[in-house]
Amino acid sequence: MTIEEYNQIVYSQSDALYRFALKNIKVVEDAQEIVQTSFEKLWINKNNVDPTKCKAYLFRIAYNCMIDIIRKQKREVDMELISNREPQSEQADFKGLKPILDNALSQISEMQRNVILLRDYEGYSYLEIGEIMNLTENQVKINIFRGRQALQKILGKLENYI
Repeated sequence: MTIEEYNQIVYSQSDALYRFALKNIKVVEDAQEIVQTSFEKLWINKNNVDPTKCKAYLFRIAYNCMIDIIRKQKREVDMELISNREPQSEQADFKGLKPILDNALSQISEMQRNVILLRDYEGYSYLEIGEIMNLTENQVKINIFRGRQALQKILGKLENYI
């Protein structure tokens, strides 16, 4: 991969990678760090990565970084903080649809949330999502289906919120 190809990849993929990280992590600095780490690893492995497949490579690196951050945060979280956060999430301010959807997304499994975000928010195909998350196409479809079912149960009818 040449410097020009790398720069083009950074230009074309950085926004989508940042949105994906921020939607999952919800901390701007952590999302920026994930994007930076992803592009750094791409540069380090530039001779081993096919430029046509770097999109999946970048999202896989970002996904793995997110998992690392989430695991680290879970270890650091004190039980007292958990008990203080739960009532706040139940009494969230539901003035618009975005907070409602964010709350519902936070209640489903990490795998289901990520495949739904990649499919519905970022517009990736089932095959691309499978490459990013190391799943078969059928596993992606199943996780999206189950995630949407779970969201439907959580949300009920949107008319109740509007």
